Amino acid sequence: MWKKRILALIVLILGVAVAFFVFKSEPKLNKNYANANSFFKNHPFRLGLDLSGGSHLIYKADVSAIPNGQVSDSMNALRDVIERRVNLFGVSEPVVQVQEGGFASAGDEKLIVDLPGVTDVEKATAMIGQTPLLEFKTEAPKGTPQTATVKDGKVVVDVNSQFVSTELTGRYLKKATLEFDPNTREPKVSLQFDDTGTKLFADITKSNVGKTVAIFLDGSPISTPVVREEIPDGQAVISGSFTPTEAKQLVGRLNSGALPVPITLLSRQTIGASLGGNAVNAGVKAAIIGFLIVALFLILWYRLPGLIAVISLCIYISIILALFKLLPVTLTAAGIAGFIISIGIAVDANILIFERVKEELRSGRTISDAIATGFSRAWFSIRDSNTSSIITAIILFWFGTSLIKGFALTLGMGVLVSMLSAITITKIFLSAVNFFGESKVARFLFSSGISK
Repeated sequence: MWKKRILALIVLILGVAVAFFVFKSEPKLNKNYANANSFFKNHPFRLGLDLSGGSHLIYKADVSAIPNGQVSDSMNALRDVIERRVNLFGVSEPVVQVQEGGFASAGDEKLIVDLPGVTDVEKATAMIGQTPLLEFKTEAPKGTPQTATVKDGKVVVDVNSQFVSTELTGRYLKKATLEFDPNTREPKVSLQFDDTGTKLFADITKSNVGKTVAIFLDGSPISTPVVREEIPDGQAVISGSFTPTEAKQLVGRLNSGALPVPITLLSRQTIGASLGGNAVNAGVKAAIIGFLIVALFLILWYRLPGLIAVISLCIYISIILALFKLLPVTLTAAGIAGFIISIGIAVDANILIFERVKEELRSGRTISDAIATGFSRAWFSIRDSNTSSIITAIILFWFGTSLIKGFALTLGMGVLVSMLSAITITKIFLSAVNFFGESKVARFLFSSGISK
């Protein structure tokens, strides 16, 4: 018995420690947050666009040079690149969506980017907008009309009209590395393509031996080397008047994602929290009141087991909130709804256990046997119901949109932790608090508030 009580005390202390972490790391709860340790400051709650506000950007993608059958793949690749680039800046779960033109507006593909917590629109635009567009172009056939302009009394031929585009773009770039010429010590950027890019580059160099293959970055030629022989290994080099800093910056930009298609910013705006600060506070207040009512019901109806359930639920809530901070999980209104539902599932698990325990007590078992048997028999119902909830959460997360994924993630996490809370923590506490043996007082404390 003493081992059980020591174990229960350890679990209680750990629960208090987790709750202390949640309290210390939340500026709205901790009045001394400004003086808190950096560990606590680095783990605040991350709120989604609907709760904290942020930036809403709409880009138009130029897919005029993309074959019709590859537009969808190119837009998906563009979405992945933008999402990866924004993640490098530490933005909490950006929402990057492709809006296809459809039949009514073919070719009018757009990219919608929502950045939670980023209220500086200029900063948000800078995060997205400077990703380079890398292209490889070959010499235009003889007789191709060329455009020219007059500048300072001189005729200047447009360099873009001297070359034609190929299928090889930054979409097929595997990685870029910074190197230095062993003789001149000038910086250069080495490119390595993926399997598809390697084949395209081999075909281009094979077909243009003795000709120029120009490398364009953001629409301007940065290198115009002459092909001496076929290059089958998928490696290319960009050299020019780079400073080491410029070359390093280019490598970083290319590795963070060279855009497969060019994009143009159509609109940008700052979005305030749609629920508003007052609504969020009111929601938290309502959740606390609801929890207190449930706690009161559990204590009045199940007496000592109900009190144990309330303590277990407090530990459960502390663990979930700590996981939200540590992982971290971006909380949206839908995510909070999933968390609240998981609390209801945790309460339901405790009720199933206590009803089983009550039935065993009525059949004449001792309190210790009733607890052990009650947990054992309730486990199968809890397992089946929670398994179905977890499967539902997985399906929603796999197929749902970003908002649905937030709901599914918090629901799935909550169900998993609630099983730990109901089966393990509650059982440890119940087994440790029977101070009255098999007396009438003990059976009164472990029986239902309303007996039949």
